[in-house]
Amino acid sequence: MDNSCFETIKIEDGKIFNLDWHNRRFHKTQKELFNTSSRVNLKDFISAPSIGLYRCKIIYDSKIQSVEYFPYQKKEFKRFQVVKSQIEYAYKYTNRLPIQSLLANYEEIIIEKDGLLTDTTIANIAFFDGKTWFTPTTPLLQGTTRARLIDEGFLKLRDIKKEDIKEYSHFALMNAMIGFCIQKSVQIQ
Repeated sequence: MDNSCFETIKIEDGKIFNLDWHNRRFHKTQKELFNTSSRVNLKDFISAPSIGLYRCKIIYDSKIQSVEYFPYQKKEFKRFQVVKSQIEYAYKYTNRLPIQSLLANYEEIIIEKDGLLTDTTIANIAFFDGKTWFTPTTPLLQGTTRARLIDEGFLKLRDIKKEDIKEYSHFALMNAMIGFCIQKSVQIQ
């Protein structure tokens, strides 16, 4: 099985976003999965397009395999289905079939594992209780935007169950491309 991984990095008008957190996850993954302790800086592999919004995809295992750039268009969701699964996705593998197979006939899902909400298939999540934004204590994937917002003190950790959703006034998605994005007029079932 192909166990290569990837980083998705936002580039807008030549600016590379959140690079310190991408480098941290890249180094952690290389050490834990590939027993490599290089101090590579991903910036050295990026030739940032100077105009437009791009998704830079860096595929790697013990070394960088490829760097690709794709024009980015944000996805809009109206409905999220909570789906139970015991899936493991601690690393951002290029083989996303296990996580994609959970989508089935849904527009997008929130994965519930061990009775707790974790992530969607493309983003970490957060809920607002009127005072504080909370993100699940145990996400499937330690996202770079999530890590930065926790480090900055914007997000707090909390175990969140499906039945707790009604206690929150707002719901947000976060990933490298959209940053922190409050979802408007969405249903969670």
